[in-house]
Parts: sequence; structure tokens; C-alpha cells
Amino acid sequence: MSMKKIRIPLAAIGLALFALAAHALDVVDERGVTVSLREPPRRIVTLLPSLTESVCALGACDRLVGIDRYSNSPEQVKALPQVGGGLDPNVEAIVALKPDAVLLAKSSRVTQRLEALGVKVLVLEPKSHADVRRVLDKLDQVLGTHEAPRVWRVIDASVSAAAQSLPASAKGLRVYFEVNSAPYAAGESSFIGETLTRLGARNIVPASLGPFPKLNPEYVVRANPDLIMVSVRSAQGLEQRPGWAGIRAVREGRICRFSAEQSDVLVRPGPRMDEAARLMAQCLIDKGGRR
Repeated sequence: MSMKKIRIPLAAIGLALFALAAHALDVVDERGVTVSLREPPRRIVTLLPSLTESVCALGACDRLVGIDRYSNSPEQVKALPQVGGGLDPNVEAIVALKPDAVLLAKSSRVTQRLEALGVKVLVLEPKSHADVRRVLDKLDQVLGTHEAPRVWRVIDASVSAAAQSLPASAKGLRVYFEVNSAPYAAGESSFIGETLTRLGARNIVPASLGPFPKLNPEYVVRANPDLIMVSVRSAQGLEQRPGWAGIRAVREGRICRFSAEQSDVLVRPGPRMDEAARLMAQCLIDKGGRR
């Protein structure tokens, strides 16, 4: 029995190649590295909570197959496999999940190891409002979701609404926002600092010190803030720190102690910045009337 040759028209081949090229995309990540993807990734591992939340906010939560141990929002991601911490996760566990892409921070120590194993890696780490918007846009491009403009409009409008809700008595407070008890602070140039500025607060940590500087505790004593924002975890023993009993905020009891869940919202630069703005605004309202 003779076999007939199957002839495929060149035009059909051209159309197939065009369709393939139309789905392929090149993305430049925060290292300046161009990452080439054949199509939007269907299996994604995230190693930073803000990136996990951003993927979900863009409507692609169902593409997540693994997360870092600190990712806990939205609720549905809690059922996903955890691959360790974001800085030094379990590479073998990540590879076993067969991801099309891994999203992680600049500070992660596994980028080169993953790439050496043939895993596509995108480094994305927002630290300011502009960064959050840019990362959402970048993820939108990668995922093909077309949701970033809407997500950003909601965040931006909600922060503005929180600012407008504040009475005059809550404006102008000099605020110290402690990220952890080292102590690391949120400076003016951080996304937290930018939200505080939009809320009319004055940050005792200037932009010149960087987004999240480690401070000498005496710096806070000298700055003498009107109000302190801190997590319950970091606030333990705060009043007993040398010299801190004389700080106006401590002396007058103007300290907002945020729960672990609230702290997660506050310190993640992503789609829940609107909720963070409302938490900070409520703190300013609760403490601002006693000046």
C-alpha cells in the first residue's frame, strides 16, 4: 500500500508560526534581564506575598501551583503547596511543581539556581506606589489578563477616599512607623511612607534615609514622634526601650498596635494598599484628636 505525501501549504505554515509568535512575549524584569515566554504561564510559583496577592487580584489565582510560607491571602491560596521562605526556598520542591514561571524578589538567593535548571524566573519587587503600579502592569502583560488598570484605579481611589475621610484634627501628626523591632522603619520614600503622606501625616524618617532604614533607637527618641504605628509583635517592651518613656507618643499613649493580620496588610506593597490606607487613617483618627 503506497503512502501519499501530505502537502501542507506554505501559507498555513506561515499562519501557524504567526499565531505562535503572537502568543510569545519578552518581559524585562527588575534585573534588566529579558525573559522570553512562549505563552502566558499556566503554572506559577510565587515567592513573595505581595506577588501572590497581585496575581490573584488580576484574576489568575487559579494558575498558582505553589507559594512561599508567608503568602496567606486571599483565603484560597492557603491550600496551595508551600515551598519555604522567599529568600531561600526549597528549589527541589519548586522544580517538582513544574512551573512555567517563578515570581520572586531581588533578594531571593535561588534565582540563578532555578535558571540553571531551566526554570523561567521573573524578578519583581515593588517598594513604592509607582512600583506597585508598574509590577501590576508587568504581571498583566505576562498573564494576559488586562485587569491592571482597573485594579490600580481601585487602589488609588480608595487611598484618596481614606485621605478625604480624615478630619483636620488628624492631619499633620508626626508619625513613626516601625516595620520590625530591629528597629526598621518605613521612610517617606517607601510605599507605606507615601500612603502616610497622602493621608496628611508627617514621617519622622526622611526619604534621604531610604525606604526601610535600620535606625539607631536614639534617632526615634530625638525625633519625638506624636504617634507610633507598630505591630503587636514588635511592640513588646517598646515602652522599656532606653529613653522611649519620654517620647510624646509613648508618654501620651498614642500608639497604634496592629494585629498580625493587620500588619500583613500594612507591610505588603500590592492590591491591599487600599485596606492599609484605611487602617492607617483610622489610627490617625483615633489618636489625632488628643493633641
